[in-house]
Amino acid sequence: MIEFLSPGPDSRAELISSIAEAEDRELIEPESRKMLEGVIRMADLTAGDAMVAAPRMDLLSIDAPYEQLLYSVIKTAHSRFPVYEDSRDNIIGILMAKDLLKVQRAPEINLRALLRPAVFVPESKGLNELLRDFRTNRNHLAIVIDEFGNTAGLITIEDVLEEIVGEIEDEFDEKDGESDIYTLADGSQRVAGDTLISVVNQAFDTSLPDDAFDTIGGLVAHQIGHVPRRGESAEFGGLVFSAMLTRGGTVRWFKVTRATADELDTTG
Repeated sequence: MIEFLSPGPDSRAELISSIAEAEDRELIEPESRKMLEGVIRMADLTAGDAMVAAPRMDLLSIDAPYEQLLYSVIKTAHSRFPVYEDSRDNIIGILMAKDLLKVQRAPEINLRALLRPAVFVPESKGLNELLRDFRTNRNHLAIVIDEFGNTAGLITIEDVLEEIVGEIEDEFDEKDGESDIYTLADGSQRVAGDTLISVVNQAFDTSLPDDAFDTIGGLVAHQIGHVPRRGESAEFGGLVFSAMLTRGGTVRWFKVTRATADELDTTG
């Protein structure tokens, strides 16, 4: 009788709508509603939906000299790196950035001895199952392969969790309230996606248009026709904008450099 008078949701869409109504009635907090929706939506997502595609993966070569490895680690600021031999498709293990300190102290150490086993998952693997595997096996990164066994991309436990909770802030994401533009170790600039275009123009002495969009993230997305994914770049106005960190369908941080003469010739 209760079910007849007040039937429950018959689909995920109805369930999500019910959760939204619960928020409107102040039965749950907005953040709780977002998390519940994330859990429901994640049931339909696979590793291929949340991965960083292969062309945008930051990889290390097993044959690279120590100085080059260290430069790559500092430049990208990742804590884990897939390591390949001969070709980017041949992933032979995972290197923890902190393990490079061992090579610095003892150069005779063979880098291969520091590699940790790589975990491979198919593109079709569900995020629910992948999260369970991450927790059980205490892995934080997996290499995603396509139906032909080629490397399709990589996915981290943070990528999976953010499908539930949204953007996860860490020390890399912090703003100090004074500026949205920071100088990186290689001399390039790190610019927050919500930085006003007028602020970017002032910092880089450029004349990017600010009549249709207020933030640099909106302008970049408009220029390339979609919100860029991590590692994707766009060049205009004499600057190159590379998406460093994406969260919740927006770019959190761009790496911004001056366009080289070759890039200007190509785009021109």
